[in-house]
Amino acid sequence: MAFDVLPGDSASPVILHVPHSSRNIVESGLYPDIVAEELDHLTDAHTDLIALGAAETAARRPWIFMNRLSRLVVDPERFPDDEMVRAGMGPVYTHGHAGRRLRDDDPSRDAKLLHEHFRPYAEAMTHLVDDRLAATGRAVILDVHSYPTAPLPYELHADGPRPPVCLGTHPLHTPDRLLAAARAAFGETGLNSPFAGCYVPLKHYDRDPAVSALMVEIRRDQYMAEPGGPPVEGIDRLARALAMLVDAVPAPR
Repeated sequence: MAFDVLPGDSASPVILHVPHSSRNIVESGLYPDIVAEELDHLTDAHTDLIALGAAETAARRPWIFMNRLSRLVVDPERFPDDEMVRAGMGPVYTHGHAGRRLRDDDPSRDAKLLHEHFRPYAEAMTHLVDDRLAATGRAVILDVHSYPTAPLPYELHADGPRPPVCLGTHPLHTPDRLLAAARAAFGETGLNSPFAGCYVPLKHYDRDPAVSALMVEIRRDQYMAEPGGPPVEGIDRLARALAMLVDAVPAPR
């Protein structure tokens, strides 16, 4: 499969979702001469290491759902009505970080990519959320991302603050206690800038308050050499902070 589900503690409601850390490409119509540069700028590099480090450190191991394909193949967090469609970055990107075309238009190819990758991913994530609801009475999705220190041309909201950690929220799915725990764990944070919202499967989105969610967007200068370079010392601190957030989620009663 193009994703991994790494089991956590049976009593844990927490799911660390890591959708954009992979650089793995399969045949999908991408222009080969620009792929490497796009991967450097658009991959949330090493967020898989942050999530895995947090899982190892947490007192109660969370579950991890990890994408094993690059978002340049299919972006599992983009829906057909996403505002990024107008930037050519819907579920199947036609344009990249600087507005440059990535692939030819091909509706048949795109439908095949959605069938083979997007839908199975969404179904598996929905199943994992349902499993945590059945086991613990709730699910808490922590969406682990990163973003560049300087705005990239594709960003639709590049004029706002770029804090060390941006927390993306939803009015129904992000309770105050989860937001407060994230602020305590990470220290200096901002809210919904430069990126807003959080990922919840459509089955539960905007309808099931038992599913909580928070997007954790880490500014890349905190832990890596940009763009696309190796991790640096700060990565361990961020893994510990994420573990602290995981541990702040109370155990089911």
